[in-house]
Amino acid sequence: MQQLRSSDDFVSAQELHRKLDDEGTRIGLATVYRQLNALVDSGAADTVRLNGQQLFRLCGDEGHHHHLVCRECGKTVEIDPPSESWLRKIADGHGFTVESHTLEVFGLCADCRERAAAARH
Repeated sequence: MQQLRSSDDFVSAQELHRKLDDEGTRIGLATVYRQLNALVDSGAADTVRLNGQQLFRLCGDEGHHHHLVCRECGKTVEIDPPSESWLRKIADGHGFTVESHTLEVFGLCADCRERAAAARH
């Protein structure tokens, strides 16, 4: 848990496992996955998928939130969710009952856009 607390960035289970191993903590990768998923299930951690890889981070905000995720560098920003009434209206219009939801908006952060623009010139 200390390794997760020490980072504001999302990390993969493999990366966390390597960091724990580097500091001398012997734990199986499957155990790391189980613990991370338990943290997500309890609401203590967030998870996003980036480039086909599941990443984890302790929640910075106890309330319900969503993320902007840079598809290049992985930078993530917590954002306020759309209104629950909007979500219910959309779901009702399609005959759905909302049980839960997540929202990750993928794009490029300002730094990565600037680097890409500089590389083109």
